[in-house]
Amino acid sequence: MSYMIGVDVGGTFTDLSVFNTQTEQIFNYKLSSTPQDPSQAIVTGIETLLGLLGMQAEQISYLAHGTTVATNALIEKKGARIGIITTEGLKDLMEIGWQKRPNLYDLLRPKAQSIVPAGLKCEVPERILCDGSVKTPLDERAAIRVIRYLKKQKVQAIAVCTLFSYLNPVHENRLKELIREHFPEAYVSVSHELVHEFREYSRMSTTALNAYLGPVMKEYVRHFEESVKKVGVKVSPYVTQSNGSIISISETIDCPIKTAVSGPSAGVIGAAYLGGLCGLPNIITFDMGGTSIDVSLIEDGKPQLSNERLVEGYPARIPMIDIITLGAGGGSIARIDEGGALKVGPQSAGATPGPACYMRGGVNPCVTDANILLGKLNQKKILGGRMEVDLELAKQAIQTCICDRSSLSLPEAAAGIISVVNSNMMRAIRIVSVERGYDARDFALMAFGGAGPLHACEVAEELGIRKVLIPPNPGTLCSLGLLMADTRFDLSRSRIMLAQPENIPAINAVLQEMIEEGSDLLDREKIPAAQRSFSASVDARYERQNYEINIPLREPAVTEEILGEAIRQFHAAHEKNFGYSNEAFHVQLVNFRLSAVGEVEKPALVCKPLEPDAALPAPQEIRQVLFVGEKDYISTPVYHRDGFVPGLQAEGPMIIEQMDCTTVIPPHWSIFTDGYLNLHVNYKGGEEQ
Repeated sequence: MSYMIGVDVGGTFTDLSVFNTQTEQIFNYKLSSTPQDPSQAIVTGIETLLGLLGMQAEQISYLAHGTTVATNALIEKKGARIGIITTEGLKDLMEIGWQKRPNLYDLLRPKAQSIVPAGLKCEVPERILCDGSVKTPLDERAAIRVIRYLKKQKVQAIAVCTLFSYLNPVHENRLKELIREHFPEAYVSVSHELVHEFREYSRMSTTALNAYLGPVMKEYVRHFEESVKKVGVKVSPYVTQSNGSIISISETIDCPIKTAVSGPSAGVIGAAYLGGLCGLPNIITFDMGGTSIDVSLIEDGKPQLSNERLVEGYPARIPMIDIITLGAGGGSIARIDEGGALKVGPQSAGATPGPACYMRGGVNPCVTDANILLGKLNQKKILGGRMEVDLELAKQAIQTCICDRSSLSLPEAAAGIISVVNSNMMRAIRIVSVERGYDARDFALMAFGGAGPLHACEVAEELGIRKVLIPPNPGTLCSLGLLMADTRFDLSRSRIMLAQPENIPAINAVLQEMIEEGSDLLDREKIPAAQRSFSASVDARYERQNYEINIPLREPAVTEEILGEAIRQFHAAHEKNFGYSNEAFHVQLVNFRLSAVGEVEKPALVCKPLEPDAALPAPQEIRQVLFVGEKDYISTPVYHRDGFVPGLQAEGPMIIEQMDCTTVIPPHWSIFTDGYLNLHVNYKGGEEQ
């Protein structure tokens, strides 16, 4: 008998999912996070599970961890003191950035806070041309002077990014050797090892971000690894990447920027897996926790990937699941602003002190306080009865901070808080759907996270979405997703050429080079050959355009047929994205991409037979609840989720409680429980499937 454990650390709670490989049962557990040292909550959770399940630490065969350490270090600007070494003439590239600006006419909008201290951007004489040839050899004496200067300035990490190193890395490799020789204690981040693509600003920014996070993540993952070993865990743990896969501790230390959205990506992987089981390939994920809301779109069972995104104002050119995050969670603080308007978030009360009702000294009203006052959350205990809450403290906080500063009554203020936070979350859903050419009504909304099922139906109704899917354990889906993740490496190469048959040998040479590199990386992760797969795509554009569209290739070995198919797909994608296409224009291939995937053992979820006579269990209580859009409180039955067996159908309104979350089913919604114990929630009694 062995156990697989997935751990997701959030800003408020730490979630653990345990899969027993012999009984094929899944056990979920949730406890408060320890922001000062996230590994403390992980170790405490593992020790608690050892006692609850009667298992031995040596029986743990797999341990994967989704972390917010990199994210928090970026947000709080608590990364390492770094310096940059680059080609002579390029040291100000991080300040210049792009020609495009996110707010072109806002002259007062502050720039992103620099992660490189003044005076630590350094140049060395060297120059490689756009064909990869060396024009000016590296001046090693100048390089050594720069390295010694950075050492004297007490930097902890050095980012090395020279011009056209993605074509010829000879100078970057030599600079790395010189740093190892003259400043061995420094963490080194080298651009060609991270980004084999053109666009110098994005490449330098990614390298600098990686260096900024390197020492922080190195210290954390080493401490995490040692902590779990002290508990008795024998296996080496994995960490989740932002692309939804898992990597070893050593890979995490080398490329910490790949963990920038580590935790939320695991939830998207779990959602895609469950959606496939339920026959719902098109899903918008709705992951609401204590601090934030994470939203992503899954089309045809595949999460959407972005190859570049802004991280705290700086581009990170690393493949990541396309997730939109807003500061809208259960701990988001409500306030009346200077103009008398009700605002919610992005500030959060976090785990400590948390919402006022948590009785930990919090005095600011939060979304959780509003839900308790409205009757949607248990007004005495949450987390399956393990955590007490105080309704009076919630009332006091809302009265003092909202009602006394406005004309709102207590119920109006609480309902207003929920309406505002719902509006914020609808904005995130529109960004991943409507603003990218999708109709949100064509998708099911999958609600998870500790607070997702509390708000999902009311948000869906406003958007016209008629189906909401709620997993068996919504509050711990991210930790379950960690058990569903494969090992994956996303590789890329910039090689600009026309999409013409005479270039097929060159195309295949690039793809073969990446397949060999991907195979080496999977070797390091000890993935058997039978469990490997490779998929390729290409970034294409019309000749003389400056932006590309990613087009998948049917096979990683291109033929005339596959190339012609890719060209047709590009024209169609261009039409969809920009409203026009022109088949007479030459199509240019810019970046080649390859995913090397190693499949790992996953829990097998079993579909139980439907019970034709399934009926609702007896309610635990009847509670007065004020739903969005209703003027008066409604007497609403409260059930425990354990009583919802396969085949059960019922009409709202109702409240469904369980250890990891609470689900709100408003009036005009019906529910159906499938064989995997997912709740299919349908607006106005629509069809279950």
